[in-house]
Amino acid sequence: MSGTGSIMEVGVPSARSRALAVLRVRSRALALGLVPAALAVVLVAARMTGRLAGDPWPVVTLAVCVVAVLVLLVGGIFAAVVLRAGPAVTPTVPLTEAAAPDLYRLVRDLADRMDVPAPSAIALTPDCDSWLEDRTHTAHRRGLISTGPESEPGAAPVLVIGSPFLWWMRVAELRAVLAPVVAGTGPSAHPDIADARGFVRGLDAAVDVGNRPGLGWIAGSARLLLRLCRVDAAEMERGVAAAASERAQGVDYGLRIVAQEQVGLAYAGWDRLLTRVALPAWRMGRWPAHLDAGVVSALTELSRRDRLAEGFTSRLGERPACDLLEQPGVVDEAASLLAARLFHGGPAEPGPDWSPVDWAAYPEEVVDRKWRTEAARLHTALDALAVPAGLPAASPGSGRPGAGGSSAVAASALPPGPTEPADPDPDSFAPPEADRFAGPTLERVLGYLTDPAGEGAAGEALAGRLTGDLAREEHAAGPGPGAGKARGADAVPLFPLQPPRTGRDLLADHVTAMVCCAAVDSAGAAPGLDWLDGPVLLVGGERRADLAPRVLSLVEDGDPQPLRDWLADLGVRPEKPVRLV
Repeated sequence: MSGTGSIMEVGVPSARSRALAVLRVRSRALALGLVPAALAVVLVAARMTGRLAGDPWPVVTLAVCVVAVLVLLVGGIFAAVVLRAGPAVTPTVPLTEAAAPDLYRLVRDLADRMDVPAPSAIALTPDCDSWLEDRTHTAHRRGLISTGPESEPGAAPVLVIGSPFLWWMRVAELRAVLAPVVAGTGPSAHPDIADARGFVRGLDAAVDVGNRPGLGWIAGSARLLLRLCRVDAAEMERGVAAAASERAQGVDYGLRIVAQEQVGLAYAGWDRLLTRVALPAWRMGRWPAHLDAGVVSALTELSRRDRLAEGFTSRLGERPACDLLEQPGVVDEAASLLAARLFHGGPAEPGPDWSPVDWAAYPEEVVDRKWRTEAARLHTALDALAVPAGLPAASPGSGRPGAGGSSAVAASALPPGPTEPADPDPDSFAPPEADRFAGPTLERVLGYLTDPAGEGAAGEALAGRLTGDLAREEHAAGPGPGAGKARGADAVPLFPLQPPRTGRDLLADHVTAMVCCAAVDSAGAAPGLDWLDGPVLLVGGERRADLAPRVLSLVEDGDPQPLRDWLADLGVRPEKPVRLV
C-alpha cells in the first residue's frame, strides 16, 4: 500500500486545478502587498545611483518608503492572523482505540482495501452525518483542543461518525456508509489540496478574529479573499468528493445503496427524538442519558406504525454497529450530554441542576414535572391578570355552583343545563368543602378562556402574559457556559432545535398541561412517553391522542364544550384543585 493513494480517480485532477486556483488568489494577495515595497526598493536604488537627483524625488522616495513599511506591517499582521488563528473544531466525543478496537480495525481495513491513509483517530458526533476533519493546526495544540496523534503535523484527518449510526445500523451497513468518507483521506493527502484547504480555513478563522473590537479591518480583508476563492474552493471540494466516491465504488457498493435508506430513516428518527422527547427534558434541567439507544426504540416504533417501513425490524437480529464499542453505555451517555450542549446550550458537565434521567424514570421525572410546572406558570399568569381564583361555593336554591357568583367570567365557564329542582340536596352536586374551586383548578382556566363571541381577547392576554413570564424565567436563568463566545466548541447551542414558540402555542401547551394534571389527579390517568411524540397522557395504559383538537377549540375559538365533554367522558372533575410543583 502506498499510504497516499493514486490521484488519478475521477475528480482529483479537477480538484487539484481548483486548489491551484485558490492558491493563486493567495499569491496575488501576497504580490499586491509587496508592490509598495518593490517600488520603494527601486526608488532607493535609483537615488543611490544618482539617477533620480533633485526635487521632488527625495520626498517621493520617503513617502513611498513610509507607505511600503505600513503595508508590510499591516500585511504581516494579517498573514500572522491567518496562519495562527485556530479554525473551528466540531465538538465531538473522542473515541480511543482502547474504547473501540473493533471499530478501528474496521476503518483500517477499509483504508487498506481502498489504498488510502487510515484516519488518525475516530470521534463521535450526536448527529446523523459523518466526515473527515483536519486537526493538525498548531492553534489546536496550543489550546489543548486536540492533543493526540491526530494533532501532529502531517497527520491524517480525524474520522467523525454520527453516533446514531452506530446504534441503528448493522456492522455491514456502517462499513458501506463509511467507505466514501474514509476514501477522502487519499485526496486530502495531496499537498496542493491540503494547502488550499488550510488557506481557506485560515481565512475563515481570521473572520472570527476580526469580529473582535478594533480588528474589523482583518475581517473585511479575509471576507474579500474568501469571496475571491469561494467558487474555486467549492469546486475543489466537489472534486474531492467525486474522487472519494469513485475510489469507494469497489467496496460494498450494492449494500451502500440499501444502507443510504437507513441513513435517511435514522435522521428522521433522531430529529423526532430530539425535538419531541429530549427537548422537554432539557427544558426541565434534565438530560436523557441514552439518546442513541432511544433512537432505536423510536425507529422501531416508526417501523411499526408506518406500513412503508415494514421489514426494518427484521434487521434488529443482525449485529448492531454499537457492538464495535467496548462500553456502549458509557459512550452513549457522553454523546447524549454533548447533544444537550450542542442543541440546547446545556452545561458541559452534569450537576445538581443538570442531571441525567433514564428512560424508565422519564414519565415521572420529566413528563409529570413538566405538566405541573406549566400548570403552575399558567395559574401564576392568571393571578397576574387578576382572574378570580374560583367560583364561590354553591348555596341552597342555586341552580349550579356559582349561581350568585362574584365573577361573571368564571360563571360563564359553566355550560347551560336543564332547570333543576327548587330545593336540591346540596350533597347531590356540591363537592366537598376542600374541593370547591379553592386553589388551582381547571375550572378557573376554562372559565377565563370561554368566549362565546369567539374574539379571543382573554386568550391573547393570557398568551402574552405567559410569553413574558417565560422570557423572564429564561433571562433569570442566564446564558449557558460559553454562550458569549462566537465560535468553536464553546459557542452553544450551535444548532437550536426549534424557533421560539408563539404565544398561542405556549397557551395551548400550558392548558394541555393543566388538563393532564387534572386527569392524573382525579381520573387515575398517568404520564407516559411516546418515542415519536414525547410526553403523552395514558388512560388505562392506553394513549389518549384526542386531546389536542379540543384544547385548540378552547384556546383559539373560546369554545370549552368539546373539552368539557372529553373531561366528562374521562371522569375528570374540573373544579378539583390540582397538585402543582
